[in-house]
Amino acid sequence: MQTRFSVVLILVSFMISCSPQSEKNSQTTSAGDISSKGISVAPFDTLSDGTPVSLYTMTNGKGTTMKVMNYGGIIVSLEVPDRNGNPVDVILGFDSLRAYEKRNPFFGALVGRYGNRIGKAKFVLDGKEYNLVKNNNGNHLHGGTKGFDKVIWKVDEIAAEDGVAIKLSYLSKDMEEGYPGNLNVEVIYTLTADNTVKFDYKATTDKKTIINLTQHTYFNLNGCQRDVLDHEISLNADKFVVVDETLIPTGEIRSVENTPFDFRTPVRIGERINDKDQQIQFGRGYDHCWVINGNGMRVAAEVYEPASGIEMTVMTTEPGVQFYTGNFLDCTLTGKNGVVYKQRMGFCLETEHFPDSPNQKEFPSVVLSPGDTYSSHTSYQFEAH
Repeated sequence: MQTRFSVVLILVSFMISCSPQSEKNSQTTSAGDISSKGISVAPFDTLSDGTPVSLYTMTNGKGTTMKVMNYGGIIVSLEVPDRNGNPVDVILGFDSLRAYEKRNPFFGALVGRYGNRIGKAKFVLDGKEYNLVKNNNGNHLHGGTKGFDKVIWKVDEIAAEDGVAIKLSYLSKDMEEGYPGNLNVEVIYTLTADNTVKFDYKATTDKKTIINLTQHTYFNLNGCQRDVLDHEISLNADKFVVVDETLIPTGEIRSVENTPFDFRTPVRIGERINDKDQQIQFGRGYDHCWVINGNGMRVAAEVYEPASGIEMTVMTTEPGVQFYTGNFLDCTLTGKNGVVYKQRMGFCLETEHFPDSPNQKEFPSVVLSPGDTYSSHTSYQFEAH
């Protein structure tokens, strides 16, 4: 696997100026319509409360197809060509909407308001304590009981110079899941001609709040023919965030040198995943945030799967990436095509600010104030060789 950490990257700003949306959820492309730009939309199913859910199919004419729901902004499937040109669905998920609604460990989800964990499910902002839902061992995880992964997003097809794109919009109301401020969120999903999936996040608020958005897709670059332990991964990170037994940061940022967390050169995911290391034992494998070297849009990770020949390069403007190896998958979920998801059947690379940042003064700030705009960019590029 070739690494590109030394390549000098030029970030081209392509943010699309638009007003925050707060109107009732709708979509601009009618069901069954196929646009000339490679986007179609069709009914998917209805939620248990009767709310209809639509499925958007995005194609680039180069062998890549991505399907996205307006429920949770969830990516249902992502087919990319392997080294022989055959399509491989490289993400975990379910065949039915009901399965996503009943018990989804964030497969394919757009996560917010706060991706990752907040210790003891509370934080203080300007002297006021805010209490959040405790949904993960006494802590707060991924936005709460009904985070952004469980809401209906307004979806619009928009123009994109380098491919096809949809814009997802949502108004998160003041004190929703315990978070202050009316938060207008827009996320653009773009599928480019060179088999890159881009995520461009933007948000504004009318009251000081916190925000940490991410994408929680579980990847398996062999199409779930086997687990991900033979995937080779490199991370552009000299340090990682140390956690306690509940996976909340202790405040320590530790060097990866001489630890199982050193992925500065390509390593099999399974090579050290069962090491007798306290941090590994706390997470039952890897479930930690790495501090990405550098600033701006740069490479965070590269993953290669030898059997399919598929390689994925992750780039981001975020300071961290949570590398999670599906440690809590336990054969109780049956996914697409009848595949039973056992432990380490997928991995996540969640680009984000560090977990528990609202309670860690030394970590990069996640505070968003009125008049400011939250902005974040991440991309996944796929190629095969």
